[in-house]
Amino acid sequence: MSGAERPVEEPVVDDAAIAEELAEVIAPARGDADDERGEVERERDEYLDTLRRVQADFENYRKRVTRASEEAADRASGALAATLLPVLDALDLADAHFAQGEEGEGGALRQARGLLLATLAKEGLERIDEAAVAFDPTVHDAVAHQPADDPDAHEQIVAEVLRAGYRWRGAVLRPAMVRVKG
Repeated sequence: MSGAERPVEEPVVDDAAIAEELAEVIAPARGDADDERGEVERERDEYLDTLRRVQADFENYRKRVTRASEEAADRASGALAATLLPVLDALDLADAHFAQGEEGEGGALRQARGLLLATLAKEGLERIDEAAVAFDPTVHDAVAHQPADDPDAHEQIVAEVLRAGYRWRGAVLRPAMVRVKG
């Protein structure tokens, strides 16, 4: 045998030692991966919570803007109705003046008045003109007082409506001007 040809020695493999060395190397790496995975899951959960809060905030904002625009439209239409109240008052006076006849100008004014009131009522105008009801300072403006028929009565009653009041979609535009008894 020549010096170049030496017998090759088979390395001795200790499987248990190799497995032990691998376990020492893999265990810390596995722990790092578990820590890293937990960190990523926490981060994901934070992002999901943030997204849910942002979605809820946006929904609330959208509802608030919608409600505000509806309220602004209500105020604008209420302001228009309030500017028409003198027209209604003039038509009421004309109706009282022409109360005797159904023909001619009186009938035409009643029709125009009725049409205007019906149109505004469809939009939310409500007339306050009832007599013989309990006096309510939120809807009545007492400008005159007369003594009660019964001195023991403590309740104040609307005896006469001097000028009609109006509500717009439940809110008082103008209180009714009344004479109170009691």
